[in-house]
Amino acid sequence: MATFRRNLAIDLGTASVLVYVRGKGVVLNEPSVVAYDVFTGKVLAVGSEAKKMLGRTPGNVMAKRPMKDGVIADFQATEQMIRYFMQKAVGRSLFGPDMIICVPSKITQVQRRAVLQAGRRAGAKKTYLIEEPLAAAIGAGIDIGDPRGSMVIDIGGGTTDVAVISMGGLVVTESIKTAGDECDEAVAEYVRRTFNMMIGERTAEELKIKIGRAMPEEEEVLMEIKGRNLLNGLPVMETVSANEVAEALEKPVREIIATVHSVLERTPPELAADLYDRGAILTGGGGMIRGLDKAIEESIGIRVRLAENPITSVVRGTGKALQWIDMFKANETKTFGMQRQQSITDDWTR
Repeated sequence: MATFRRNLAIDLGTASVLVYVRGKGVVLNEPSVVAYDVFTGKVLAVGSEAKKMLGRTPGNVMAKRPMKDGVIADFQATEQMIRYFMQKAVGRSLFGPDMIICVPSKITQVQRRAVLQAGRRAGAKKTYLIEEPLAAAIGAGIDIGDPRGSMVIDIGGGTTDVAVISMGGLVVTESIKTAGDECDEAVAEYVRRTFNMMIGERTAEELKIKIGRAMPEEEEVLMEIKGRNLLNGLPVMETVSANEVAEALEKPVREIIATVHSVLERTPPELAADLYDRGAILTGGGGMIRGLDKAIEESIGIRVRLAENPITSVVRGTGKALQWIDMFKANETKTFGMQRQQSITDDWTR
């Protein structure tokens, strides 16, 4: 049965895609993976079904992530992925939906245009963008129109965005490519170096999620993993401890903390005083690594709180931004930020 237009919000992440439908909430949360036939270009699977094929496909089938470091790496695959999730979320529609997609704060104008074009070619009537730190702040319950400063640390799959927000705009922001995927790679590299064992990205991710820690602890947890021995090429199983995973994650965690330091150093004094009182919010799937909030807190000296449902914070914030869709339409740049900031500033000064 065809329906009338429904507005959508999409968190187009490197590791997963989340879709928010106005009036329904978050309706989809699937891996951002596309499998297709390399000879015909036909898409064979998208999302969860495609992720099962990673590292297991024959020569004529390729399963890949079309997003890398928070931006589009394969335009056609991204377009197909958006179309698939859009149709799965709202079904057939008489009119293409208006859609808001969140993007990292530091992407280039060319990368922004690529996202807008992918949304349009996937079937959206209008596509608008919102910066991830703003979306994460809204989803975490922060009043972004407040003149007092708020800090958001959003650790996704491909990028970590750290921003200080005030009056509806990003005062200071930094985006780095050290995030969830980098942590997975660090774990896989540690296993290769320590055990002479090669593991796939799915195993590395599972190891990080199940026993990963940002700092060593006295209580030890063990996990068995399977992979390929690099010396003789045979299948092998090893036991890895949580503190070994913490050692593997030391470098990416240090880089994330250094980025938070860098943002704080550039924060105006009055806003820095607000942050000392209000603390920082940690969001994103990467923020769920055990003890990461405490590691950042010990380093920067202000309270760090993990948001409720950190994985969905960005898409829920993007979904709430749907109420400002008319404001997006009035903004020729199609990007939520300065337009929203100016509106809130005008309202506050009246």
